[in-house]
Amino acid sequence: MKIFTDSEARQDLSKILVLAQEEEIEIHRDDGAVFSLHSKRNKRESPFDVPGVKTSATTRDILDAIRASRRHESTTPESQ
Repeated sequence: MKIFTDSEARQDLSKILVLAQEEEIEIHRDDGAVFSLHSKRNKRESPFDVPGVKTSATTRDILDAIRASRRHESTTPESQ
């Protein structure tokens, strides 16, 4: 977190705004008031974005499972 006086913030507002995109900024006034500034990022992520999953499944295993599900077959070992 970076701290600036209100005078510094007024003199270099564009620099402060760039910094606020990466970390929280505090602006201190002479009267003791403290203000916090941080970027309010717009989330423009797809609802289909999901975190990755580590697995030992191969591409062939995944494709076989997809094909089986399309044929309405179960891919569990108990059904084989």
